Amino acid sequence: MAVKIRLARHGAKKHPYYRIVVADSRKPRDGKFIEEIGRYNPCVHPNLIQIDQERLAYWQGVGAQPTDTVERLIKTQEEA
Repeated sequence: MAVKIRLARHGAKKHPYYRIVVADSRKPRDGKFIEEIGRYNPCVHPNLIQIDQERLAYWQGVGAQPTDTVERLIKTQEEA
């Protein structure tokens, strides 16, 4: 099973709110996921980025691959 760490979109039209989730890569973007490990809200200033580092490390340890966008969010959170 190919597991990805990716964003799942929620919120209203033109006011997106994302959950950072661990999901099977074959499932739809907003479909069933394995675990929610964080949140990202680009509509507030400064942008809200919350990631559970322990669960992120666990999932990366068992082979889950983050998408490019999630990779950037992880680096942004580490810098702050």
